[in-house]
Amino acid sequence: MLSAKRNTAFFFKTLLVLGFGYFFWLMLEITLEYIPYNPEVSFLMIKQTEVSERPEYLSFFYTHVYTSIFVLLSGFLAMLRKNFGLKNFHRNMGKVYIFLILIFAAPSGIYMGIFANGGLLSKISFVILGFLWWFSTLKAYLLARQKRFKEHKQWMWRSFAFTLSAITLRMWKVIIVYLFHPNPMDVYQIIAWLGWIPNILIIEYLITKKLI
Repeated sequence: MLSAKRNTAFFFKTLLVLGFGYFFWLMLEITLEYIPYNPEVSFLMIKQTEVSERPEYLSFFYTHVYTSIFVLLSGFLAMLRKNFGLKNFHRNMGKVYIFLILIFAAPSGIYMGIFANGGLLSKISFVILGFLWWFSTLKAYLLARQKRFKEHKQWMWRSFAFTLSAITLRMWKVIIVYLFHPNPMDVYQIIAWLGWIPNILIIEYLITKKLI
C-alpha cells in the first residue's frame, strides 16, 4: 500500500513537472517574440495608442515581460522545495522569486493593468491581481524572516497561484474562443477574472484541508 502511494505521488509530481515544462516553454516563446526590442510586434500591435501617447508604457511593458519569465521559473523551482545537491538552492530561488515580483514584475503589472484591454472590468481585475500578487509575496517574505515557515509556505503558494495566472488566463482564452467564439473584448473581460480567481480558490481549499 505504501509503495502504491509513493508511486502515485511520483506519477503526479512527474506529470506536474512535465506540464509546467510544456507551458513554460510556450511562455518562453511568447517572451522571445519581444527580443530584440520592437514596439510593433505581437501584443504591442494592439497597444499602439499607449505606445505613442505614453513614453513610459514600453518601459513598464518590457520590465514585466522580461522579469515574469524568470519569476515563473524561480517560483516553480522554489515550490519544489528541493536543493538538487546545491547548497541553499531552494532559499536562493525563493529570494530571486520574491525580489523580482516585489521590485519589478508586480509594480509593472499593476501599471499595465490600468491600461488593460476589455474596459473597466478588465482593468479592475488586473489591478487587483497585481496588488494581491505583490501583497502575498511580501507576506511570504516577512513570514520567512520571522521563521514562521508553515505560514510562509502557504503564502508562497498563494503568491504562486497569482503567478500562474500568466499561464491559466491564456488557457482559458483558448478554451473560451474555441467553444463560444465571443467578441475579443468580451474575452478579455472574462479571462481577466478567470485567469486568477480559480487558482487562488484551489489553493485556499488545499490550505483549508491542510494539504499545503
